[in-house]
Amino acid sequence: MFRNVAELVELAESQNIQISEVMIRQEMEVKQLTREEVVGQMEKNLDVMEKAIEDGLKGVKSHSGLTGGDAVLIQNYMKNHTPLSGNLLMDAVSKAVATNEVNAAMGTICATPTAGSAGCVPGTLFAVKNQLNPTREQMVRYLFTSGAFGFVVANNASISGAAGGCQAEVGSAAGMAAAAIVEMAGGTPSQSAEAMAITLKNMLGLICDPVAGLVEVPCVKRNAMGASNAVVAADMALAGVTSRIPCDEVIDAMYKVGQRMPSAFRETAQGGLAATPTGRELEAKVYGISLKKE
Repeated sequence: MFRNVAELVELAESQNIQISEVMIRQEMEVKQLTREEVVGQMEKNLDVMEKAIEDGLKGVKSHSGLTGGDAVLIQNYMKNHTPLSGNLLMDAVSKAVATNEVNAAMGTICATPTAGSAGCVPGTLFAVKNQLNPTREQMVRYLFTSGAFGFVVANNASISGAAGGCQAEVGSAAGMAAAAIVEMAGGTPSQSAEAMAITLKNMLGLICDPVAGLVEVPCVKRNAMGASNAVVAADMALAGVTSRIPCDEVIDAMYKVGQRMPSAFRETAQGGLAATPTGRELEAKVYGISLKKE
């Protein structure tokens, strides 16, 4: 039904429906399922996301020992202080972190669009929920909206860190979240597209450099920043701010940046933070390797 963001927005506006509805209808057509079946599958995804956040906020530790417990620290900070960036933003950050800490601890999460970027969409959803008070149906629609934008990126660029760096993973996830926030907050389809563009273009060039090759450092904290980026971009779009570069062109630019990115910065753990002295020390500790002294 749609191949890019321009077509997605045009379909929604011409039929006077939400982007989430466009995505639901496409899923029904492509998968030959009923509305109840399509929505039911997404409701299960929502349940998984909610459980992951709940588990993460109780406190988890990864098997490597590299990550865990930060979501709890942030929540405790919020209880005892007034966050400089505001409660909603820090709540989104904590829940994004919680999700990725559960992933690192081998828990169950939903890849949105990947496991390494799984915190942005649910983290923002369950944070804005406290302010917007959506129905369960609206929360499910949030996921369909984010999925529509993720569908475009996956088919026109990349959502893989190995192919395009972390801009393709957390960048895409943050953009998906921003677009969904806008719809839930009552924004227009075109404003959702603006939010996606604003988010993604501010994460262009983000490399993928996992320490020890694990989806933990710096992945967990990058989801935190992705979630905060999404919330701010959504607010900007709702305020009427637009991207001078159209959303589809931003996605294309991200793809081309990823193609030119050296392999050291595409999930190989050969560059960036993974190649720092501390990064190598952590890698050696995780795998029980003795580092040779020069």
